[in-house]
Amino acid sequence: MVLASVLSVQSGAALATTLFDRVGPAGAVFLRTLFGALILLALGRGRLPRLRGERLRDVAVFGAALAAMNLSFYASIDRLPLGVAVTIEFVGPLGLAIFGSRRRRDVLWALLAAAGIVLLSDGFGDGGIDPLGAALALLAGCFWALYIVQGARVGRGVPGLGGLTGALVFSTLLVAPLGIAQGGSELLAPGVLLAGLAVGALSSAIPYGLELEALRRLPHAVFGVMMSLEPALAALVGFVALSQDLAAVEVVAIGLVVVASAGALRAAGAPAPRDA
Repeated sequence: MVLASVLSVQSGAALATTLFDRVGPAGAVFLRTLFGALILLALGRGRLPRLRGERLRDVAVFGAALAAMNLSFYASIDRLPLGVAVTIEFVGPLGLAIFGSRRRRDVLWALLAAAGIVLLSDGFGDGGIDPLGAALALLAGCFWALYIVQGARVGRGVPGLGGLTGALVFSTLLVAPLGIAQGGSELLAPGVLLAGLAVGALSSAIPYGLELEALRRLPHAVFGVMMSLEPALAALVGFVALSQDLAAVEVVAIGLVVVASAGALRAAGAPAPRDA
């Protein structure tokens, strides 16, 4: 489930970049969340779960995290190669694992990941990557960490895909004003709508559903270790689908982050409790 989710979401991200010239990053996010929500609503026969109190708050925070994560990430891949953006973004889940651990060795994993980021960015100097793109990727990583925490809470508290559906609907409402303002009438073009449907399925409905089910079955540490493959797979998808070549030093930098992530996440903690 996790591996299929990673491949699906990165393929969807690659497809989404083809929409940027017509509807902008925010317009692409709006189409992604809109169609993702519609697909899940169709699977649930148009029904949203009845939520109250703490569960309603959890779903609302989950939806807000999705909106913020996707907006900042799409803005970053408008400025950075896909593999580079995902590598920087992965600092969020990595930081979540390290701060949740009391092992001194995790400081070494953090330093290794930091070395990879600095190497990747060339010290954020004139010859390095776009600074704003890097900042947006880091911001997306912070919201990715929140997505993991809230995804686990929603997965345990709301049965089936009801919590995810509610979160996507709320996320769509949050993104709509900016997405419509940026995309304008182009959002109604048949080709754009078809691509948006594919992005919604590949980047939202399929991977989020798979990850939610995986979080119900896997300890957080195991889930995180498998997700640590995402920077490498993102670079591969960017190379194959978008012809985004990476220099040897960038490949080494991505490798450092992947190794650091796997090492830190593997020792992040005991299996998370799961409801029967």
